[in-house]
Amino acid sequence: MPPVFPMLTVLSMFYYMCLRRRARTATRGEMNSRRAIESNTRALPINVEIVQYAKEVLDFSSHYGSENSMSYTMWNLAGIPNVYPSSGDFTQTAVFRTYGTWWDRCPSARLPFKRTPSTFCSQDYVELAFEEPVYPTAVHILETYHPGAVVRILACSANPYSQNPPAEVRWEILWSEAPTKVNGPQARQFTPCIKQINFPTNLIRLEVNSSLLDYYTELDAVVLHGVKERPVLSLKTSMIDMNDIDEDEDEEKFACGMDTLNKQFSIVTLREWPTNGYFDKLPYELIQLILSHLTVPDLCRLAQTCKLLYQHCCDPLQYIHLSLQPYWARINDTSLEYLQSRCTLIQWLNLSWTGNRGAISVSGFSRFLKVCGSELVRLELSCGHFLNETCLEVITEMCPNLQELNLSSCDKIPPQAFNHIAKVGSLKRLILYRTKVEQTALLSILNFCSELQHLSLGSCVMIEDYDLIASMMGAKCKKLRSLDLWRCKNITESGIAELASGCQLLEELDLGWCPTLQSSTGCFTNLARKLPNLQKLFLTANRSVCDTDIEELAANCTHLRQLDILGTRMVSPTSLRKLLESCKDLSLLDVSFCSQIDNRVVLELNANFPNVFIKKSFTQ
Repeated sequence: MPPVFPMLTVLSMFYYMCLRRRARTATRGEMNSRRAIESNTRALPINVEIVQYAKEVLDFSSHYGSENSMSYTMWNLAGIPNVYPSSGDFTQTAVFRTYGTWWDRCPSARLPFKRTPSTFCSQDYVELAFEEPVYPTAVHILETYHPGAVVRILACSANPYSQNPPAEVRWEILWSEAPTKVNGPQARQFTPCIKQINFPTNLIRLEVNSSLLDYYTELDAVVLHGVKERPVLSLKTSMIDMNDIDEDEDEEKFACGMDTLNKQFSIVTLREWPTNGYFDKLPYELIQLILSHLTVPDLCRLAQTCKLLYQHCCDPLQYIHLSLQPYWARINDTSLEYLQSRCTLIQWLNLSWTGNRGAISVSGFSRFLKVCGSELVRLELSCGHFLNETCLEVITEMCPNLQELNLSSCDKIPPQAFNHIAKVGSLKRLILYRTKVEQTALLSILNFCSELQHLSLGSCVMIEDYDLIASMMGAKCKKLRSLDLWRCKNITESGIAELASGCQLLEELDLGWCPTLQSSTGCFTNLARKLPNLQKLFLTANRSVCDTDIEELAANCTHLRQLDILGTRMVSPTSLRKLLESCKDLSLLDVSFCSQIDNRVVLELNANFPNVFIKKSFTQ
């Protein structure tokens, strides 16, 4: 029977929703600007605001600089500004390793995981510690070159300087937004409108996405404003935005969905209906296909609706490819335990960024792999600081079919642990960027993993003799297609000769910031002649690269798509024109700080070769 006073019913429902929202908001301390009650809301003046710069950089996923210097490293984010308000390319700033979409368009690019929620677009992160825990009122980010990469700001409940670790570590999103294109590379102070949280913090995390940028973003400092006591807000209300209710509901759904990972689903509590409606008419495979478009939290929620959907949502076929990186802040041992029964057929697993600060234990990770590791082909573990030698041993024992292993920035793994990787003879991709792998372990890996096609050794500072490593690659890794030797300090023309002779299938080679390579030895000419399949070649910051090298590339490497010769003084516009005329597929050419290539030349080349992105960086 319809209600007698339908309008009264609607108003009652609206009033209930408003009260429910206010209760939630007050509980979580989320009242600020548009997301709070919009008018006549003001913090009572009971606190003095504290302003502080970052004291220390605790963790980060990548940086452009070296592990043994301060130039272009994340450590430059600690302390007062070094550059701001100046604009330009400065070594005293913090710079991440990549920008744009170029790294997604090269032979080493990895296939993306499906089911990644559209709200998660972070590619890199940096975590900053401050002296005093405060309730944040503002976060200022001083960007000095190509701003616009920051997409999320988070606060943590854990005090990194406390002697007593908390029983529970909470992360709250202070602000998030999709990547945006900023007009111009000039410096700016970025001050997004943040929400209030109900705990004090002195640990702030920035997450970035540089895919829309024309060059590397550079950050100079981060300023945290806050008060020591939790602000008390007046509750005078004149207007509530209906959109706020929808947004809060979305946040609550996300939280509930991820919390469900930490609870056991009991089929006994699910209501059993006499029929399943139209679902009874659909083939099992079609329902599975429909559900394959849901994110992991959505699957967890849907599993609680009825027995039929519980069965579908728990089917291991739904978890062949599983990325838990978007939910890194909520994944723990309990999450892995209750995913075990669903992941018995899993082939791709992404646990990057997860498990830090005790969230995942060695025993919890080991138990999961012992149940779910037999079919694993791809395992992503970048920035997994819980990993130790036991974890690597379990991986090699429980994952006999493993072909891809990413340990990027896992800098807590002890050097001797990497010896275990040599047991996985089926490996085709191995990423060891910013790890402590040593020469003996790496030689063993290269000797036994002859199927390797993609290898990243960027910023691996504990390798003593890269010529020996290159010689082993040339002898054993004949199928190598991409090799990252970014910032290796001691490879010479001898190692390059061995590499070029033995790995002639190479399509991608990064020799950026390798100071011991000199063009006068003929090493770059030798590369061009021996590696005709090259599509990407980075010779960043090698001042000896000359016209002869560029002309050899033009003559022999006609498939070249990306070339970085930043910093050379010996390349002329004439040789660049030959290269651009010969390499029809060339899409990226970085000539920043090339003394013979001025802005006039770049404008001319851009006009004649409009399909090539020619980058010329500057410093003011």
